[in-house]
Amino acid sequence: MVNISTTKVSSKGQIVIPSNMRKVFKEGDTLLIIENNDSILLKRADDLDKKFEEDLEFARRTEKAWKKHDRGEFTRMDFDDFIKEMKKW
Repeated sequence: MVNISTTKVSSKGQIVIPSNMRKVFKEGDTLLIIENNDSILLKRADDLDKKFEEDLEFARRTEKAWKKHDRGEFTRMDFDDFIKEMKKW
């Protein structure tokens, strides 16, 4: 499940993690911050494992897809055709 919320950056560059998202962090956690163009990924540093490698690969693939989209290289199709295509995977 994806949680989405907003926050603001203070004049000192500080951000507040929304209370509904803090449960995954505890005081003293070291956080890894990865910036890629206009995206930022925040992750607990002690979670650097196989899942982290998967996250990086997902970020690479997402960036590649956005570039294709921006160049107009995506194929448009209606919903039913899309579902048929997905079932081939």
